[in-house]
Amino acid sequence: MSLPFPTETVAEGLTSILVPKLSLYTKGSQYVPSLAPVFYNPRMKLNRDVAVLALRAFQRRLGRPIKVGEPLTGCGIRGIRFAREVPEVDRVALNDLNPLAVRLAERNVTNNDVAGRVTVTNLDANTFLALHANPKERFDAVDVDPYGSPSPFVENALLSLRNKGLLAVTATDTAPLCGVSPAACLRKYQGKPLRTEYCRELGIRLILNTIVLTAARHDLGMKVLLTHATDHYLRVYVQVTRSSQLADASVGRRGYVLHCFHCLHRTWNLSLIPALDLRCPACGGRMGYAGPLWLGPLVEGEFCRGMLEDAETLSDLRVSRLLGSLTEEADGPPTFYVVDKVCDKLDTPIPPKRAVLEELRGRGYFAGGTHFHPSGLKTNAPLDKLRKVLLNLRAHQH
Repeated sequence: MSLPFPTETVAEGLTSILVPKLSLYTKGSQYVPSLAPVFYNPRMKLNRDVAVLALRAFQRRLGRPIKVGEPLTGCGIRGIRFAREVPEVDRVALNDLNPLAVRLAERNVTNNDVAGRVTVTNLDANTFLALHANPKERFDAVDVDPYGSPSPFVENALLSLRNKGLLAVTATDTAPLCGVSPAACLRKYQGKPLRTEYCRELGIRLILNTIVLTAARHDLGMKVLLTHATDHYLRVYVQVTRSSQLADASVGRRGYVLHCFHCLHRTWNLSLIPALDLRCPACGGRMGYAGPLWLGPLVEGEFCRGMLEDAETLSDLRVSRLLGSLTEEADGPPTFYVVDKVCDKLDTPIPPKRAVLEELRGRGYFAGGTHFHPSGLKTNAPLDKLRKVLLNLRAHQH
């Protein structure tokens, strides 16, 4: 059956797919995915590359064939790449509400010789997920990649997972998550954001807050395997286990981050019913706060290292650099310092970030870079110790 719009072929990974002809759906010279009759975003290639590596690492951990669901498939590229590039994928179920997307995805499934393992349905995303809530129909992994907030799909995605299943979620509504619209963030993610230099990290922690709370209602505990903030979106991968004890433990890893905009001091408070002291202990100023949000780890080092070893198969330096940075910051605490901002407060020249990291490590502190910001560093050193390091480096430069 012919398609009612022009197409072109795009190669990505081991997959070649038909997509709407990109040059026809532009503003100025910029391709706008939402204008196309079927959604396809070439800027999400890195997202899909990392998803392939994460699913490979997850499948190796399970040690058996897996079944994957994608409720918002668009042209089908993500799910087809899973079928072609992840060993031991037994079945991939694709779905989209847009009938044209279903027709295009079916064509791409056939063209890539995966019709025996990949199915495509034309349902509302939540209906699709709910139909797989029966224990015999559940998925080992579900990838939710919506246009905007993933919040409307989290509950049904969790219920469609087998025990110890993997939930991968993308959020492109970074404005609410980064503090531009606090009311929208509270409505969608049950937490207050804060506009700081590390607001994208706080955004990821707010997404995880929603997943934790939703999972806990069904006695599901959460373990974070990987998260990252790239380009215009935030991305999280979590493994969920059926256990009321683990659910309680996950809920207990939520709390608040407090930040002083005057001196850059920050702290966090693991508490469900907090009595927040908003007076900064460092300078006496009034602190802002974000939360409740997830305060546990954002990356499991072992999982990320396994992906990094596998990354060379994709021949994409951006993927390797991202995973290398995530591995470095895996054991870091919540939030990070931007060296430039701290130096600006001290009215001191900005030293090389590597020199700052080496000095902090030499003093026995954890110190590492972060993918969230090129000048950012994660450290468990108190702010006054970081200041001393920066001033000491200035003294050695003169």
